[in-house]
Amino acid sequence: MTDKTQALESLIAETISFYQRLQDVAERLHGFRRLSGGKRGVLRDLYQNGMQTVPEMARSRPVSRQHIQTIVNPLFEEGLVEFVENPAHRRSKLVRLTQRGVDLLEEMNRREMELLSEIEIDISEKDILNSASVLKSIRVSLNTKKTKELIKNFGTGRKKDE
Repeated sequence: MTDKTQALESLIAETISFYQRLQDVAERLHGFRRLSGGKRGVLRDLYQNGMQTVPEMARSRPVSRQHIQTIVNPLFEEGLVEFVENPAHRRSKLVRLTQRGVDLLEEMNRREMELLSEIEIDISEKDILNSASVLKSIRVSLNTKKTKELIKNFGTGRKKDE
């Protein structure tokens, strides 16, 4: 194993721990557990990118349409999203935030920004932006055709040199 591979493995382990800590902080900050990371992700995506169909949301993530539907349906039942007619497709409705969904997401964002502004982190803004850039580069690399082919090959139990 190369030093770079070990460093990447360390970064991935730390990213997983970081994600788990963020989930815990979000649950404690907002005082409820009903809004999972998946639900928050869908709400944020709709807030930032506007109305989308369930298949469009699934294509932007590595998940199935059925998985997104299992997230969207409870959001609909809670009155946070609604389904509207899609002029481009008769059967695939558009999903959009309701005002209640917008209000909830904006309140959550406000709380999070307030908290982040108060947390003492001994890292420069430049280092934070560099960290975000590194994570983005790795994410993009994991989504290339070449990497997908490697995953397919390794995933079937074959080794790199076979």
